[in-house]
Amino acid sequence: MMLLRQCFHLLLAGVLLSGCIAQRRLPYLQGTEYSTRATVAVANAPQAYKLQPNDVLSVRVQSAQPTLNDIFNVTDSRAMFGGDPGTMFLAGYNIDASGQVNLPTVGKVQLAGLTVDEAQKMVQQQVNRFVRDANVLVKLISFKITILGEVRTPGRYFVHNGQATVLEALGLAGDLTEFGNRQNVKLIRQTPQGSEVVLLDLTSPALLSSPNYYLLPNDALYVEPLRARTVRANVANLGLVFAGVSAAVLVMNYLKLF
Repeated sequence: MMLLRQCFHLLLAGVLLSGCIAQRRLPYLQGTEYSTRATVAVANAPQAYKLQPNDVLSVRVQSAQPTLNDIFNVTDSRAMFGGDPGTMFLAGYNIDASGQVNLPTVGKVQLAGLTVDEAQKMVQQQVNRFVRDANVLVKLISFKITILGEVRTPGRYFVHNGQATVLEALGLAGDLTEFGNRQNVKLIRQTPQGSEVVLLDLTSPALLSSPNYYLLPNDALYVEPLRARTVRANVANLGLVFAGVSAAVLVMNYLKLF
């Protein structure tokens, strides 16, 4: 019985040690230039996003003619930006398969392939034909990203901003857990050719200059678990197994006394 306990303790110690995570695997952006200099400038200008079919836009018209404004402003902006995806989808203007939006009175306007700023200028030109001295605001309200795997709060997040970086996205999800593999984060992106998977290394300084540092609408991030996660999960199961074996040995020893 004593030998069994010793074997169990040795095995448990081995499992726990194999489940430890080295400190060097945890920090982001490792490199001497980020630890010995106060300021490091990295040139990496974000690329402007081109609108695509199924994007949802908010189109707001402001002018001195409230009746005409209401034709375009189909809902209260406070309700639209309350965060409910269903409300945003119903209240916004969806870009159809042909790349157009159907605006009241104006009709269909081709917007796919344009940036948000270019789309705003295009809609402004069309609205000016019907509303005098109008000011048009166009925003992309379907900028959502999905974050899964070893993060503290996985889920789908809406970005109310023109740009979002990988680090900002992980911040929305509460950062990686200690079991997240920072050297192998998968970025899944939808392209006209199909789904594209890019591997990102959060510990590499090259991340800041990567074109994939900036996320696009509908991107998904998946953080793989380290092997230590599986090892730790198996500790409880091993404990149950050895507890059962120990109980069986005790029963056998008890029966031998009789």
